[in-house]
Amino acid sequence: MTTAPHLALLGDATSVHVQRWAREMRARGWRVSLITARPQAIESVHQIVLPPVRRQTDWLWRVGAARRAVAALAPDIVHAHYVTSYGYLAARCGRQPLVMTAWGSDLLLTPRQNPLIARLTAWTLGRARLVTGDSRDLLDAARRLRPGVRTELIHWGVERARFAPQPWADKPGFEAVSLRSWETNYRIDVILRAFAQVVSERPGARLHLLGGGSEEGRLRALVNDLSLQNSVHFHGRLDDVGMAAVLARCKLSISVPESDATSVSVLESMACGLPVIASDLPANRDWLGAGALVPAGDVAALARVWKALIDDEALARQWGDHNAERIARDGDRRVQMDAVDSMYRRLLAEARGRAP
Repeated sequence: MTTAPHLALLGDATSVHVQRWAREMRARGWRVSLITARPQAIESVHQIVLPPVRRQTDWLWRVGAARRAVAALAPDIVHAHYVTSYGYLAARCGRQPLVMTAWGSDLLLTPRQNPLIARLTAWTLGRARLVTGDSRDLLDAARRLRPGVRTELIHWGVERARFAPQPWADKPGFEAVSLRSWETNYRIDVILRAFAQVVSERPGARLHLLGGGSEEGRLRALVNDLSLQNSVHFHGRLDDVGMAAVLARCKLSISVPESDATSVSVLESMACGLPVIASDLPANRDWLGAGALVPAGDVAALARVWKALIDDEALARQWGDHNAERIARDGDRRVQMDAVDSMYRRLLAEARGRAP
């Protein structure tokens, strides 16, 4: 009987993306372990819990625990999610083959904080056998930081059986949704200020906020200041079933962060046949037409496109239909995770070919 290859992930168990990755690899015949500083049960995935991380510098003091965890597991493949945290730990462990997945801010923002962090990130990338990312600009950033690093474009993908278009006629009014976290980068405040302009002229409009985050108090206060209490619904973090239920009643999705790689929430909205208004960022240009893109932070531009779609539902449906077709062609999670499985097995074959 052939022993299943052993994959050790390093990442936050609380992240739905890490949870999905682990389950997808389990479904493809991998034995999966997870080394994490933020534990949460994942079925059939053994976890080794690191001491808690409360500030960025704590990662520097988790190297010993991470090394002991990797040595105890002795996996065939090590894969770290988020370069400047778990990627750094994995790089210090020294076990190969090592894969790292960049998530966005770890390469697009964090290395800009100071030259030391940039050098440390470059060193970390240099220890990876392969770096994956979900947008071309993210992989370009990896290669700028570490010239010659081997990269591969892998999207998180969408579970199309769950996130699928619903009949437009079944949707009440014209409700919009944001799936982005309530953190500074994602500019939920911009969405709320634009919505205030929208609802002043289209009083039947409604907005649903999913995601949750540290900015909740400030955002609730802003809703009160803008007198939007009857039009904005705070849902917080929902599972896939809850997210799909909210998406099913909405006719528009909005994602306007300052910085981002390919957003899973954008892809899920597209898969549901919704038009999406998004920040004019390189990753979004790969998925959306120019008319759907607005400058990050531009309240007036967002409100203008939002009102245009409310006034022209035929256009909104046209955008949504195009989005659903695009995801069917290029964004299926099953296809992306099959590519990951092939990538792992290729790296294992390469490693065995180098063995004495």
